[in-house]
Amino acid sequence: MITVIASFCLLVGGFFSLVAALGLYRFPDFYSRIHAATKASTFGLGFSALAVALALGTFSAWLKMLAAVLFIFVTLPIAAHLLSRSVLTREKPRDGLDEG
Repeated sequence: MITVIASFCLLVGGFFSLVAALGLYRFPDFYSRIHAATKASTFGLGFSALAVALALGTFSAWLKMLAAVLFIFVTLPIAAHLLSRSVLTREKPRDGLDEG
């Protein structure tokens, strides 16, 4: 039963990672792409780590996957925010938006 749940979590993680890749390919501007990449890949990596922890089943595996997921959940949004701010300061304003 655990193997079925782990397989399902791995499929969900793969789906979210695929959505992130499609978002990087299909969206027109940087801001849409960075949003798709960070949100979907965060969920994809979280579900994949859950699948690994379920499949291995040891306390050590759970602890390592929890640490990895916490690291990813903290660093990906911060990195996206910093990238967006740097692009915003270097670019001219987008159409329809005021500065400020």
